[in-house]
Amino acid sequence: MIKTWLVAMALLILMTGCGSKEVEEYNKPAEYWYEKMVTSVSNGNLEKADSYFSSLQSEHIGSPFLAEATMIMAQAHMAHDEYLLAEHFLDEYIRRYATPEGREFAEFLKVKAKFLALPNPGRDQGLIDETLKGVDTFKMNYPYSIYISQVNTMETQLQLARGVLDEQIAQLYERLDKPKGALYYRSMAPVTWIKPDEVVNANIPWYREMFEGDGSSSWYDFMIPKTRSVISMEDNESK
Repeated sequence: MIKTWLVAMALLILMTGCGSKEVEEYNKPAEYWYEKMVTSVSNGNLEKADSYFSSLQSEHIGSPFLAEATMIMAQAHMAHDEYLLAEHFLDEYIRRYATPEGREFAEFLKVKAKFLALPNPGRDQGLIDETLKGVDTFKMNYPYSIYISQVNTMETQLQLARGVLDEQIAQLYERLDKPKGALYYRSMAPVTWIKPDEVVNANIPWYREMFEGDGSSSWYDFMIPKTRSVISMEDNESK
């Protein structure tokens, strides 16, 4: 009796284990993979959605579902703040499937993805410049785009961010007694329509301000050497 019971338990565990293990799927119609992908996106499971998209792409390379599926994945990753993956899908869409109208929309989304990837612009000067180049390219290619007002708004915010960042760097050089460095960054006025004295800096949360300062001074000021460096002396001597 005990032996029979143990065998039954072993079979039950084995069957439960097999049932819980996900069955590998392959060789399905394009509609199947597309529906699975859309359902996973709706449920917020982008890892699963990426997997289903890969199956759709690999098994049905010529499927008419691929263009729409690629754009869905791009926008889904953007909605989840995964901007690099969003750009990857947008590049794929532009390269393989985009019509002229679809290309314009995709290029706009690429600019928007780069812009949204800058929650703290003061930390990434390179990405600001890269995004502004994307803005210039978009405006040159699509001067009458229906998205131009949104692109202009993003450009204004980026130019303001770059101007504030340049001024903060200039102030840092002044505190280090390096006037040439300060002069260089103050000469890099982003655009003529921005007046530095009219720019209001963004409010920095207290927990960031403790470490980053407000641009004019920082909590670690006392750690900066008061003696002039060789570079600082050269700057002053050459004036």
